[in-house]
Amino acid sequence: MGDVIKNRYEFVVLFDVENGNPNGDPDAGNMPRIDPESGLGLVTDVCIKRKIRNYVETVKEDEKGYGIYIKEDVPLNKSDRNACKSLGVEETEDKKLTEELKKLKKSDPDVDRKLRDYMCENFYDIRTFGAVMTTFVKASLNCGQVRGPVQLGFARSIDPIISQEVTITRVAITTEKDAENKSTEMGRKSIVPYGLYRLEGYISANLARKVTGFSEEDLELLWDAIINMFENDHSAARGKMAVRELIVFKHSKELGDCPAYKLFDSVEVKKIDGVEYPRRYQDYIVEIHNDNIPDSVEVKRMV
Repeated sequence: MGDVIKNRYEFVVLFDVENGNPNGDPDAGNMPRIDPESGLGLVTDVCIKRKIRNYVETVKEDEKGYGIYIKEDVPLNKSDRNACKSLGVEETEDKKLTEELKKLKKSDPDVDRKLRDYMCENFYDIRTFGAVMTTFVKASLNCGQVRGPVQLGFARSIDPIISQEVTITRVAITTEKDAENKSTEMGRKSIVPYGLYRLEGYISANLARKVTGFSEEDLELLWDAIINMFENDHSAARGKMAVRELIVFKHSKELGDCPAYKLFDSVEVKKIDGVEYPRRYQDYIVEIHNDNIPDSVEVKRMV
């Protein structure tokens, strides 16, 4: 997998949506997520991680070392069993597998580390984000919960968003009876006319070294995935989405040179004077206040 990263990183991502729903809220009829107090739009970290996973899966196509652990319609314990087989545990029934792992733990104190290393070596998303592996949790193994070096916050829009419901019609019919009645079905889709969102993230070199082995190659793939996470994920529901900025802060050492908030505060995004209702990225100005950033921290704008 290459050399493990040796520097701490923070990063800021700016992405926008035009006439689409960036992240529907199932508790609100799948309308765009909104902070009820401020009116700012929200996109969850889980949503962003899904897009990064999808990109890596598309690019690597299950290449060795770049599998995706959390996949749609794929049971997690199937991957867990493959790790167990690498240690000679062939049981497939969950209860018996748990019992065998507990026995193995007594005879081999390093079983936690071996299973964790297997999962980290074979699954990119575990190396990156960590995971909760239920099979190993049930067996009381310490490798059941792996804390990943890459952590994301919720994305929040720069300005309040307006969630609109657009009425649509469906001319296609399902049955012959519908044809006789000449009935047209009505539907709705929720959109945000325009919204610019800001996402902040953290990368711990300390956790990469001690736990998952997140490497320099993995880091480059992560940057590539963030930049292109919407390019192969277009749909009618999400409208036009694009990553506009990826600003990376690279510390000079493993534990960092300054608090993360100082670096995040140095990135200012504001509307251009005279713009009341932003409808494009060019309605904003992005400034990096380098005076607030220590000389030992390298700043790179990757988009």
